[in-house]
Amino acid sequence: MLPSSIQISGEPLSGAEVRDICRGLRDNAVRLLSLRGCRLCDRDFGRICRALAGATSLAQLNLNLGVVSSPSRIKQLAEALRTNRSIQSLFLHGSPLTDAGLALLNPALALHPALVALDLGDCMLGDEAINLICGLLPPDGAKSGLKELTLSANPGITPKGWSRLAIAVAHSSQVRVLNLDYNPLGDHVAGMLAVAVASSRTLEVLDLEGTGLTNQSAQTLLDMVENYPTALRSLVLAENSISPELQQQICDLLSEGEEEEEVAGGAGDTQEWEKGREPAAHQRGSSSWMCPSDPSSQMVLMTSGLGDSLLAETEM
Repeated sequence: MLPSSIQISGEPLSGAEVRDICRGLRDNAVRLLSLRGCRLCDRDFGRICRALAGATSLAQLNLNLGVVSSPSRIKQLAEALRTNRSIQSLFLHGSPLTDAGLALLNPALALHPALVALDLGDCMLGDEAINLICGLLPPDGAKSGLKELTLSANPGITPKGWSRLAIAVAHSSQVRVLNLDYNPLGDHVAGMLAVAVASSRTLEVLDLEGTGLTNQSAQTLLDMVENYPTALRSLVLAENSISPELQQQICDLLSEGEEEEEVAGGAGDTQEWEKGREPAAHQRGSSSWMCPSDPSSQMVLMTSGLGDSLLAETEM
């Protein structure tokens, strides 16, 4: 039997559902587990963590929107991750981790042999967390690290923290997708990121939506795209004070570069990197956030493959 996916959104979990989830994990019958916004007691959360610790089929774990809601749950998740060897994508968007919580998780994240995608958006992180995250982006020649990193909506990170991240990205031999949307970056940080992009040989997607940029940033990014060969294919600049003309110029240049790669036979299919990410309207604290209440929010069991390009790529 092919591994299935279990997806429940915004629902209280019953004891029977928790037992079914644990059984599926222990039987290695679950490839994707998504419990975004679900409500469950600490005892049941611990049961799920103990089950996922030994799961060998689980590739994607989505605990977005407050499931990991306390220091005790952070510790339980960290303990599970220290034992688990299969999880490739971990989504914790909208969890009140803070720097202290990430410090508890970090040893397990750093030593995990399969983890390549991490979403820490809207997790109340600051500069101390950035210091830890940089360790998950090892420089060229070091061990493998994250390919996709999401740090959306963490306004506690200062320009000093972003500068450290920019240096780590510039020297990383792995990272391909970096989502920094809805952080108050401003033009100064954007300039540092432009240098990082120009230096990186792997970064393909950079999301700077709603980050307080102006035409000054856009001109710097345009000069970078126009004059330096990079791996960048997608640069998101929506919801900034940037003229449509400059945005279009950047988009056209990136499109030209991608077309040239395809003609040369050096580009594969465009990767789909958005699985599991939370839309901007779902960020914690947003007045427009709401948990789904339609039938699709109930438990879903699917025996077909995930179709997630990141998972497929890792297995190739």
